[in-house]
Amino acid sequence: MIKISAVSYTNTLPFIYGLKHSDIKKEINLSLDVPAVCAQKLINNEVDLGLIPVAAIASLPQSFIVSNYCIGANGAVNSVFIFSNCPVGDIEFLQLDEQSKTSNQLALILLKNYWKINPKLILKAGDYGKSAQAKTAFVQIGDRTFGQQNHFAYSYDLAAEWKNFTGLPFVFAAWVSNKKLDASFIDKLDIAFKFGLQNRAEILKQIPTIFNFDIEDYLYHKIDYQLDDLKMEALHLFNKLIKSL
Repeated sequence: MIKISAVSYTNTLPFIYGLKHSDIKKEINLSLDVPAVCAQKLINNEVDLGLIPVAAIASLPQSFIVSNYCIGANGAVNSVFIFSNCPVGDIEFLQLDEQSKTSNQLALILLKNYWKINPKLILKAGDYGKSAQAKTAFVQIGDRTFGQQNHFAYSYDLAAEWKNFTGLPFVFAAWVSNKKLDASFIDKLDIAFKFGLQNRAEILKQIPTIFNFDIEDYLYHKIDYQLDDLKMEALHLFNKLIKSL
C-alpha cells in the first residue's frame, strides 16, 4: 500500500474524489491533513506521497514531483491572502499563517522584492487575524478565507500579486514523493486526478453554499490544476527567491 497525505481543503476535493472513486483506491492508504502536516509526514517518512506546499520540498532528503497535476493559479486564486488594516506599504507587523510555509514565503518574497517593505514577522500571534492595531496585517490561506475579503480594510490576493510581479502563474502545492514510485502507479494516479476534475459538477453538489463566495468559479477557474511548463518555471523562480530572503 502507498501511504498518501493530501490537503483537506476545498480545492483538493477533485483529487480526493478521484482517489476514492478510481481503481487506485485499492492500492493506497489516504490521510487528510493541513498543508504543514502533509509536508511533515512526508519529511518524517510517515507517508510515501504527499500533496505538499512547494516551499517544503527543499526539506526532503530526496524528492520527486510525480504528477502532472498541482494546486496552482494563473492570477487571483481567492484563497491565499494578506489581509490588512492598512495599505500594504504601511504594514509594520505581519502575522504569519501556521498552516502553510509556502504562502508565508510567498508573502515575504513579495514584501521584499515587489512592495519593498520589511515588516516585523509574528508567528503564533495571540490575536491572529483579529488585531485592531492599525499597522498590522496577516497571511491567511484556505477555506477560512472564503467570503472574507470584504471584512478587512485591505486584501491582497498573493497569486494575483505574484502574477503582477513576475508575469507567471504560481504553484502552491505539488504531488511529491520521498522515494521513486513505480511508473504504472504514477499513471494510475494521474488518471484518478483527471477523473476527479472531470466530476467537479458532482463534487459541487456536496458542498454547502458559502455566503459571498462562488465555489463553482473557484474550482473551475481560480484553481489551475495543470502542472505545465510555465508553472515549473514559476516554481524554479520561487525557490531561487526563497534563497535570497
